[in-house]
Amino acid sequence: MRINLTYTMCLRPYSLAVLFIIAFLPFNGKSQNNFAIIPKLTSLQVQEGVYRFSADAQVQVSPEFKEVAGLLTEHPAIRKVTISHTPGIGKIAIIKATSKDNLRKTAYSVSIRSNGITLKAWGREQALSAVYTLIQLGYLQNDPAQIGAADITDEPRFSYRGLHLDVSRHFMPLTFIRKYIDLMALYKFNTLHWHITDGAGWRLAIKKYPELTQKAAWRTHITWKDWWNNGRQYVDRGSPNASGGFYTQDEARELVTYAARRGINIIPEIEMPGHSEEVIAIYPYLSCTGKPYTQSEFCIGNPETFVFLKNVLDEVLAIFPSPYIHIGGDEADKKHWKDCPKDQALMQREGLNSVEELQSYAIRQMDLYLQSKGRKLIGWDEILEGGLTAGATVMSWRGEEGGIKSANAGHDVIMTPGSHLYFDAYQTDPRTQPEAIGGYLPLEKVYGYDPVPEAIAADKKHHILGAQANIWTEYISTTEHVEYMVFPRALALSEVNWTLPEDKSWPDFQNRLQSHYKLLQDLHVNYYRPSYNVTYSAVYDTGLRKNRVTLSTEQLNSQNIRYTLDGTPPQLTSAPYTGPLLLSKSTRVSARYFQDSIPIGPLLTFDTDIHKAIGKPVIYNSPWDGYAAQKENTMTNGIQGGLTYHDGQWQGFTRPIDLIVDLQEIQSIHTVAMNFMQMIGPGVYMPGKLEVFISEDGKNFKAIGNVPNDIPDQDPKLTFKRSQLNLDTPVQARFIQVKASNPKRGYLFTDEIIIY
Repeated sequence: MRINLTYTMCLRPYSLAVLFIIAFLPFNGKSQNNFAIIPKLTSLQVQEGVYRFSADAQVQVSPEFKEVAGLLTEHPAIRKVTISHTPGIGKIAIIKATSKDNLRKTAYSVSIRSNGITLKAWGREQALSAVYTLIQLGYLQNDPAQIGAADITDEPRFSYRGLHLDVSRHFMPLTFIRKYIDLMALYKFNTLHWHITDGAGWRLAIKKYPELTQKAAWRTHITWKDWWNNGRQYVDRGSPNASGGFYTQDEARELVTYAARRGINIIPEIEMPGHSEEVIAIYPYLSCTGKPYTQSEFCIGNPETFVFLKNVLDEVLAIFPSPYIHIGGDEADKKHWKDCPKDQALMQREGLNSVEELQSYAIRQMDLYLQSKGRKLIGWDEILEGGLTAGATVMSWRGEEGGIKSANAGHDVIMTPGSHLYFDAYQTDPRTQPEAIGGYLPLEKVYGYDPVPEAIAADKKHHILGAQANIWTEYISTTEHVEYMVFPRALALSEVNWTLPEDKSWPDFQNRLQSHYKLLQDLHVNYYRPSYNVTYSAVYDTGLRKNRVTLSTEQLNSQNIRYTLDGTPPQLTSAPYTGPLLLSKSTRVSARYFQDSIPIGPLLTFDTDIHKAIGKPVIYNSPWDGYAAQKENTMTNGIQGGLTYHDGQWQGFTRPIDLIVDLQEIQSIHTVAMNFMQMIGPGVYMPGKLEVFISEDGKNFKAIGNVPNDIPDQDPKLTFKRSQLNLDTPVQARFIQVKASNPKRGYLFTDEIIIY
């Protein structure tokens, strides 16, 4: 069954409008005409007819695309490719475009008819995209040996479309990295950022410094967390407890060739000047102290540092033809530089006024060296500190500010903000997931990202080359776990990088994604399955004086959610969720997802509050720190925080909390409460206790009680608690003061002061 829908959509500048006929598909995978491509095609016109593949594909090919044609064997119905230079019935043709084709230089076209398939492109990169579109279509069909007729024209928004892989924290075998590259190519990524050195292990053989892989590649514990918490030592290769690994130069070259054949450039990252404790442990003369295990940063004032780094880079450049080389440049602890005679002498000679400028001096030296070799330097946005050379490219990870500043200054930028593109963050409720470093990044948030911030000047927007997602593996020790964290979020990023914002649609992407779960299953990818968990948002509508409650799951059909408003567990006979609920009083809501009449998701129960403090002013005796949320409106806006302190509703404090709510008139009070979260990984803790004071005049306060914390501070799981003081006898007050102690001296996060 197929329903055809015709509509018009504005597309690229070369066309005023293109007529689309989109095939909407049932999600059982039985359609033989599935064009649910990701990333979304620029133009698709479905035609009449079906093309049937032969296991031995006869391919007419332009000479420059002969190698590209060989990749057709990755199509699930093609086992062999026979090359021909003449056209013929039933053949697949991969030919160079001409001016008559009216095809942009960055675009490709695919024409599918019952008597043959023609792929056209100007260059190899576009021809590869065309081939992988055909391959992906093969996996999307129930019968890969046939495909419906269609005309496709397609091109990317950005030239840089990247995924990152950290193999330092946990070593990954080459068989997995090749699989990773195959998946990247299928979804039209073109850059693998390979993080091969860091404190947890040096992963590339360097002939001039064999100790780097004889010892710096091997540590005392299998998992990064155990190693980090138990001395952070390195051991010799061959030791009984040695854990780690490395890649020979020949293996790295073979991987570079494998990726390049599929249109993917590998950018190696060699960390400097920080994140280098594995080097310092082996060559302590490169540190400020001259001793192993004392610091993570190279001594910038030591000329031997640059001899070492240049020698390493010479061997790296001989392996990786990438025009870009990543040097890290992030998170350097500069305290040793402040006291090091060599660093201080260098600063005096060069007229450097700060250790930030000292780091920039080091970055500039490496940048000039790479430029002398015909390459370009990339670094994390810390390389902006103290100044940046003209040719450097910035990866903006600490939000977008570094990228905005760099682009407006004329530097090329790759956007990779932690808020939207750090795939080591949790992708659903952290309480249900394997331990991660923190954060919360669901699929929809990835999809909603736009790599070009409005703050970039119009004439500088071209400096945004594209976006990249990073997968840091501190808490990801297996290849299966990497797949779980990357997919399907990588599919959302592929569309962010490929498709114009005005052509994107989250519901449309969700619909197409349903077909890709089968594709990922067929390729044995351990992807994250969409959760059955019901999530909610409750927003107080000041005009209606009601809470607007929205329920949702990651499943496609929200009508399978059943709910109650009396706190009892939902049954199949309970009300189905069909849209936002408007609640005029405080309510206990329970919800659950049902499939085939069976409750399949966990029970969700939460309270919505319509309380006396909503909309009332708050006096801050202690200021928030870093996490402003909704500033002065946060604590009494009637909106609860969600699963992450990045959601704009959790306000963060590093000092003890001391706030006063002015109810603006004396009222009867019987309950005072605040919500708190704990996630000890990033240093978020419960308060020691919550104390409550009242006053009628705002000057003279008296204590009415306290609520001690009973949540242990050792459990790494995300935890929420409502600290609530219930009074046996109501009191009269206008001003309510709340104080929350901070014995762990970490972050306190709270979202609302609740008063009844």
